[in-house]
Amino acid sequence: MLEIEVKYLAPDRKALEAKLRTLGAREAGEHEEADHYFNAPDRDFRTTDEAFRIRRIGAQNFLTYKGPRQAGPTKTRPEIEVPLADGEAAAKDLGELLQHLGYLPVAIVRKKRRVYDMKRYGFDVHVSLDDVDQVGAYAEVEIVAEELDADAARAAVLALAAELGLSNSERRSYLQLLLERIGQQS
Repeated sequence: MLEIEVKYLAPDRKALEAKLRTLGAREAGEHEEADHYFNAPDRDFRTTDEAFRIRRIGAQNFLTYKGPRQAGPTKTRPEIEVPLADGEAAAKDLGELLQHLGYLPVAIVRKKRRVYDMKRYGFDVHVSLDDVDQVGAYAEVEIVAEELDADAARAAVLALAAELGLSNSERRSYLQLLLERIGQQS
């Protein structure tokens, strides 16, 4: 599966939420996420444009790999996400296991996320309103699609972003933005 998304800086949140409701979006909830990023022992993910993390949403844990981004106006990349056992102990144990295998912790990206779901242009679309610690407020428009639907999904996320009045696009990941903010190389 491909994750196809666009991200925009500091939207007018109230206006954006009103527009989402007007378009029939359903608020799916708000939660906090903590993304624990790792770098591989055999290659530098900063160089290969990959990402590897443990995501914590409350007690839930997920292991996620994101492949290199494809060229174009959207951030399109392969994504594999695997649910893990719940709880802090499971996340801690996995982090230790990864480190024993040579993976190096990079940073933790923490955010508060409000998600809206809708059907648009033939796709299930997720719009996330994020407040990212040390980074700022952003909106993401995302579709997860099969490779053969990638072009249509790219067009859909861009069209919906335009409908929502989003215009200040940001191609860097939250991890890159955080590392730049705290003075590390991304």
